Amino acid sequence: MQNMQSIQINCPDTVLISLKDTPESFAVELCLNAAMKFYETGRLSSGRAAELAGISRVSFLNRLAEFKISIIDESFYELQEDLKNA
Repeated sequence: MQNMQSIQINCPDTVLISLKDTPESFAVELCLNAAMKFYETGRLSSGRAAELAGISRVSFLNRLAEFKISIIDESFYELQEDLKNA
């Protein structure tokens, strides 16, 4: 099993109330959004970003499409392999 670090983030209650979110679902969404941004800026590969988001690489690539973030840097072969393994 991979080592994991726990990171504490302070979030005002007013933000959670405005988002109508629980701390748990906010944390999941925050990780996904951070992963997408790190991928978009080239700081993380799609595989590592998917790890950060806690989802499969194929699911992560699908989520990128939902947010209109380009996956053009991915090679066609890599995408084919991921789809075969999904």
